[in-house]
Amino acid sequence: MTSALAARNDLKGVQEPRVSSVPDYISSTGEEAIELCEMAGLYLDPWEQLVLSQALGETADKKWAAFQVGLMVSRQNGKGAILEARELAGLFLLKERLIIHSAHLFDTSLEAFRRLQALIEDTPDLSSRVKSISNAHGKEGIELHGGQRIRFRTRTKGGGRGFSSDCLILDEAMDIPDSVHGALLPTLSARENPQVWYTGSAVDQFNDEHGLVFSELRERGHKGDEPRLAWFEWSVDCDNPENVGDLVDAPEAWAQANPALGIRITPEYVQDESRALGRRRFAVERLGVGDWPQTNGLGEQLISPEMWNPLHDEHSKPVDPVCFCFDVSPDRSSSSISIAGKRDDGLGHVEVVERRRGTGWVAGRMKELVEAHQTNAVLCDGSGPAASLLGQMTDENIEVETVTAKEHGQACGRFYDAVEQGTLRHLDQAELNAAIRGAAQRPLGDAWAWSRKNATTDISPLVSCTLALWRALTNEGPSVYEDRELLVL
Repeated sequence: MTSALAARNDLKGVQEPRVSSVPDYISSTGEEAIELCEMAGLYLDPWEQLVLSQALGETADKKWAAFQVGLMVSRQNGKGAILEARELAGLFLLKERLIIHSAHLFDTSLEAFRRLQALIEDTPDLSSRVKSISNAHGKEGIELHGGQRIRFRTRTKGGGRGFSSDCLILDEAMDIPDSVHGALLPTLSARENPQVWYTGSAVDQFNDEHGLVFSELRERGHKGDEPRLAWFEWSVDCDNPENVGDLVDAPEAWAQANPALGIRITPEYVQDESRALGRRRFAVERLGVGDWPQTNGLGEQLISPEMWNPLHDEHSKPVDPVCFCFDVSPDRSSSSISIAGKRDDGLGHVEVVERRRGTGWVAGRMKELVEAHQTNAVLCDGSGPAASLLGQMTDENIEVETVTAKEHGQACGRFYDAVEQGTLRHLDQAELNAAIRGAAQRPLGDAWAWSRKNATTDISPLVSCTLALWRALTNEGPSVYEDRELLVL
């Protein structure tokens, strides 16, 4: 041991996060949760207690102050214990009907299940309330006599669809594909007081292919102005792992990024790890210095709630003739049909007529709609996933106009104009609202179009509304968007 290291042998990890942002709350279930954990033999470090208490902060109406909770801390510090504490509280204190614990790897999910199972089975007051435990592969979970359940799942594109959960745990948050995030997040929508947790270490875009979701959450946490996001981050203050310099060899830096230093991680081990991993990897894995990918505007909505929400009119409806557009999500798990047209007062109207799983229903439903309305056009993106349904449309004698890339850019501009100028009305539909929130842009020449790849949810409702509105307004002259020559944001 070097003399410098020996002098700091009693150095303990910093218990306060370097970066934190917590919504205001007036009470917390944290103290009860901590007591429950101690009864089960799970004793939380001060930093773990802090995260749990603040994340379980409640407003005056007994709802979670934080809908989203993000925790970024280096590996082996003890974030798993926090998740176990949250899950014990959810099952035995909060009586949540369903908790979904999701991890990128099966082994990680299985290990989390076994740890929670052991805590419960070793505590008679808890095990007596257990109805059943499933150890079947892919169906690992625990159910209580009161109906509360927790399921442990490996993340897949369709995993979680069909469930309604009260608490969603997204462990290994460095690797959450956008499509999977879009499939899992709606599982919370039907619950009265839901909460979603994202826990992971720093993202290194060279190794973490799907780090955009966690990166976007971190950006919002660093801004510190999110009313429904709690963010906790243990890291050293450095913007790139290539720039850590002498921090690699500084025990004070190790303590800043590792709250469990001196508790379950020894300084000797960290020093050995720094030599074994190499400077860059050590900076990512142990100092929390990520090589964070650019989020391309994820989380910074092009169409803000302040622009979109006032355009809600629950009585809005278009008059014939109308335009229809169908669109399909990239993973083909769902499809949307939207309608657009003018109202009696001349304002534009957009509406998601139907959104369902799969694609097999689209042609038949479109035939019903065309027969029920005076229709100007039926459209789809000629280069998007919906183009594969053109043969089925032909079989139903439905003529479809395919939209080119250039026209798609024009359509996005016209949609944006209509929202900005207040000449559009919508029905405040959850699926369209979610697509607006999660939509991102992609460059298209000197214009832009909605990006399916970088979206945080299924944007087929937005794409279909956008193209239908463009076609319905095609004869009205050039878009203000085009006249202004607005650049890609």
